[in-house]
Amino acid sequence: MLGVRLTADMDRGFWCTGVVAASSPVFNLADLFEIVADTAPDHPALVAGDVRQSYRQLDERSTRLANHLLDSGIGAGDHIGVHSLNRTEWVEAMLASYKIRAVPINVNYRYVEDELAYVFANADLAALIFEAKFTDRIHAVLPRVPSLRHCIAMADDSGNDYTALSAVEYERAVHEGSPSREFGDRSGDDLYIVYTGGTTGMPKGTVWRHEDIFFGALQGGNPLGDPIRRPDELAGLVKPVELQGTFLTPAPLMHGSGQWSVLISLFCAGKFVLYTGQRFDADEILALAAREGVHSISIIGDAMALPIADALEADPDRHDLSSLIMLGSSGAILSPPVKDRLRRALPGRFVLDSFGSSETGHDGTVMDADGPSAGPRFTLGPETTVVNDDLVAVQPGSGEIGRLARTGHIPLGYYKDEARTSKTFVEIGGRRFVMPGDYATVEADGTATLLGRGSVCITSGGEKVYPEEVEAALKAHPAVFDALVVGTPHRRFGESVTAVVCARPGLTTDLEELRATCRSRIADYKLPRRLVLVDGIERTPAGKPDYRWAKAVAGESLATDTT
Repeated sequence: MLGVRLTADMDRGFWCTGVVAASSPVFNLADLFEIVADTAPDHPALVAGDVRQSYRQLDERSTRLANHLLDSGIGAGDHIGVHSLNRTEWVEAMLASYKIRAVPINVNYRYVEDELAYVFANADLAALIFEAKFTDRIHAVLPRVPSLRHCIAMADDSGNDYTALSAVEYERAVHEGSPSREFGDRSGDDLYIVYTGGTTGMPKGTVWRHEDIFFGALQGGNPLGDPIRRPDELAGLVKPVELQGTFLTPAPLMHGSGQWSVLISLFCAGKFVLYTGQRFDADEILALAAREGVHSISIIGDAMALPIADALEADPDRHDLSSLIMLGSSGAILSPPVKDRLRRALPGRFVLDSFGSSETGHDGTVMDADGPSAGPRFTLGPETTVVNDDLVAVQPGSGEIGRLARTGHIPLGYYKDEARTSKTFVEIGGRRFVMPGDYATVEADGTATLLGRGSVCITSGGEKVYPEEVEAALKAHPAVFDALVVGTPHRRFGESVTAVVCARPGLTTDLEELRATCRSRIADYKLPRRLVLVDGIERTPAGKPDYRWAKAVAGESLATDTT
């Protein structure tokens, strides 16, 4: 195993790592992609709208962009923001950054000016590759980002004039860049950073080494077997084009789950179908899957699964999904009622979900318990455990609640945030673990039942209530389309369990009905005490719950309630 020496200078904004075993294989994301591109140059690599690219084309365009960046004074260690909706250029920009040992920084396209200014400055952006439609917002924040010295604009149908930003047009940058791959040696210590908003606070950048993200989140180059031991093994895993896997995810590339999906596909020489819709459209996604012969669809939780289930049930024969083998969820575990609906609508296919986060990568795979799709219960990976407040592993079957902790291939920490890093990354028994705050119990058979993130845990009358558990129970009611659960102030109990519910069109429900449905699934103290009905549930573009929004909506509604 590699011995890694970690040091950090947070004030200057960079991490330094030293690898003790100099002769060990180098797992660098750019090197790995180039191995696949050289082995399968004519395999389809990427489909995005009307654009179709082979591995040769994707590699050449990202190489040309990389050389343009070098010629513009952007190089190793520099941070390059990517501010765009899903399109082929997002993938090219990411690969180009890795090729020159720079770090692509994902920018949330929903951010307003103050949020953008914070991320741009916090990430120390040296360059920005952006979609023209965001020109006005970017122009407004540039004076607050003195580190930014080069901009590249992707054309779109907005008609925005980006000349005031002194931006180079993207296609010009690619056309003028050299196709030469003479970039020099790279390292497994090169950095990967993903910014995530989380459930509370300002966005934070999780910093990984290339080697660690490859094994910790990208399945080690072999989704169907053991991780590779040497980079050149990737070439031997490439299948003939007629056996090539085809993958689709609706997730935006500005989130880690979207990036990880495309990288996993590229490292196994798959064809990745990038959804380029401006909003989530389940029927359009299913049509795309049918048209491209997709084998695997990756979604994020109920927010994506519910409309897909509705579309499948409304017209089961509309789309030819005979090629589909698996529909999986990552980043957010499917609730049992929703997973049951998907399994009925997709007989003979695998409907699976796994659990992980930006800080941990892949923690484990959800397994069934007490029925075809009960949960949220998952198998613990070999390097994942559950520990109590004393950092001691909880005993299986004891019912004790602890926090998930993972060791092995984990991040270095949070970018320029030593306090949060020291709180989240701890030493247990001489090994370094990451503990982002997910609570769980360990069952007698060694599997773990996920309870939820501690930052959104509700304390009511001294009892801990985890929102995900209550939300899953609420969704068993036929009138509930979607729901989030938050704590609202209560004079006696501290917090009251409050359900923010979006009902299905044409259906209604009330608090007593919902409590009756939940009562057979969760303990009485977890039942919602208050109900706020809304027209729609706000979630992030990746489909994750927006608990801050739900808490604000609940607070506003209850402030006008005189009962």
